[in-house]
Amino acid sequence: GPVLSRGTACPGRSSKSDSSGVSNSGESSKESSRCSTPVQDADRTDRLRDKMKRRIESGDHWFSLEFFPPRTASGAVNLISSFLFLCVRFDRMGSGGPLFIDVTWHPAGDPGSDKETSSMMIASTAVNYCGLESVLHLTCCNQTKEKITAHLNKAKRLGLKNIMALRGDPIGEDWVEEDGGFNYATDLVKHIRCECDDYFDICVAGYPTGHPEAESYDEDLRHLKEKVDAGAHFIVTQLFFRAETFLKFVKDCRAIGITCPILPGIFPIQGYHSLRQLVKLSKLEVPEEIMQVIEPIKDNDAAIRSYGIQQAVEMCKVLLASGEVPGLHFYTLNREVATIEVLRQLGLWAEDPRRPLPWAVSAHPKRKVEDVRPIFWASRPKSYIYRTQDWDDFPNGRWGNSSSPAFGELTDYYLFYLKSKSPKEALLQMWGEELMNEESVYEVFTNYITGQTNPSGHKVMCLPWNDDPLAPETNLLKDELEKVNCRGVLTINSQPNINGKPSSDPIVGWGPAGGYVFQKAYLEFFTSSENVTALLQVLKKYEPRVNYHIVNVQGKNITNAHEMQPNAVTWGIFPGREIIQPTVVDPVSFMYWKDEAFALWIEQWAKLYEDESPSRMIIQYIHDNYFLINLVDNDFPLDSCLWQVIEDMFTLLDSPPETQEEGKDDSP
Repeated sequence: GPVLSRGTACPGRSSKSDSSGVSNSGESSKESSRCSTPVQDADRTDRLRDKMKRRIESGDHWFSLEFFPPRTASGAVNLISSFLFLCVRFDRMGSGGPLFIDVTWHPAGDPGSDKETSSMMIASTAVNYCGLESVLHLTCCNQTKEKITAHLNKAKRLGLKNIMALRGDPIGEDWVEEDGGFNYATDLVKHIRCECDDYFDICVAGYPTGHPEAESYDEDLRHLKEKVDAGAHFIVTQLFFRAETFLKFVKDCRAIGITCPILPGIFPIQGYHSLRQLVKLSKLEVPEEIMQVIEPIKDNDAAIRSYGIQQAVEMCKVLLASGEVPGLHFYTLNREVATIEVLRQLGLWAEDPRRPLPWAVSAHPKRKVEDVRPIFWASRPKSYIYRTQDWDDFPNGRWGNSSSPAFGELTDYYLFYLKSKSPKEALLQMWGEELMNEESVYEVFTNYITGQTNPSGHKVMCLPWNDDPLAPETNLLKDELEKVNCRGVLTINSQPNINGKPSSDPIVGWGPAGGYVFQKAYLEFFTSSENVTALLQVLKKYEPRVNYHIVNVQGKNITNAHEMQPNAVTWGIFPGREIIQPTVVDPVSFMYWKDEAFALWIEQWAKLYEDESPSRMIIQYIHDNYFLINLVDNDFPLDSCLWQVIEDMFTLLDSPPETQEEGKDDSP
């Protein structure tokens, strides 16, 4: 594979002990931190305020989206799926997607805790596992200074860089002062600045018609200026229903010296009851002309939604044409369908097939420099991020040569951002209420590849190693994958060979425009020990073209590759840049991945069934006796030979016993 001329490999090592108890203490964190961009600098690059400034200067309008934490664990899984929906549909290099999302703070919901439904965890997951710039709401309600400081420190540790500082709504009818706390957002802004200096970008709320508790509109404007003067960087407004209301508000803000960006809060009306509830909470009046339209159709949700979309589109067109509005902030109520339609009609929802890298990026500040990962976690990026969250630095340029990547152990399969988004009932429908034999498992894998329904009439939309339908790239291999899976080569990861496709290619493209991407054919699968015996004989005639790693659950490892040297399997060449090689087959990382890959048989599949049941015993047998194998065809300009390798293996298995006896010394 290609080797970069960049002299700063960053193998992403932590100075802590790895999961096998091997310590890296002999190498100081300073010596091991070989990134070309120091992590400290990454904390200060590409801040939200800077992104806004660039977009304002270029006249490039943006949008942002607000979500609230769901009440249930299943709701949290669904919300994260919505975030991932946003990620995979947009070019993460700065155009097309939301500039940021924000997550509301509800004091009654334990918002700063580690619960999967907490504001802190939802915002952290959006940043770390979905790659979305996130703003965490923080309120004064029912909080001491010490508790607020603790929340800020936790937010920093989790990679959050932006805070929306609010007084917050009272828990009861009236505001109750908190001993040792704050009663105004201005004081919260000052506290954030005092405790955290300039670390956080701070947003505050504005009220186009004045705060309902303010003595007057002018007094509320003065309070808003106090918040900005205390250190806020931008303003997001309460919702409103007429464009002129917001434009007057902006004019009045500018007149008293408020110069920061002011974003209008847009609420596409989606239903009669949700409108009434929101108006009640915000203490706003709906204009008579809107109520006259809505009242006659209040029982027709589809008609109200259609009207709400058109009303929002027309209002946003006026706002954007005014020259006073750089971006639009949407209150989604966690139902983004109407918002997406508004954005489409405004021309702001621009999906782009290009990706900055072949894998899902994280928005955590310390991962800004990361541009290399092992291929094994291609379908489980959240797991990879979780297992490497304590690394001091991250691979930048190339993976490097390392004996101890120090992956954290993955024992928390229950975490909402790591477990399947499908409920147990759906998984049983897809993977089988009852398994009869190993061939029943082969059938599940084959149906996942082909998209055909299983005997009970259900489509297999996911597997333990991939919680999503097949990627477009995998569809290029669909016919070959179907042939091998139905015969017990159970594939969990693959990629075709690519020789100089444009980076704009809608299926395999990634990186900046004007570049070319390359891939070595890769295949990763589970198969039986009998198949492995034949495979080892076959592989002799494919060396050195094919590199392989073959390992069982106990860790018996058979390979013809260098024990420490990674093999680049994806790389790209772009105008004015060095070669980027974002995906590697790393022999050391593979042994960590092996533990996770085997464990998924039990944690996500076997545990669906009762102890000692035949179905559970079948999965347990596969876990205990099958091998995990990866194959790399290094000759990427030629058609992949990996399918012929598998075919030769089956041919040998079908041959007379004396032919198979010749290679018995290669038995695993």
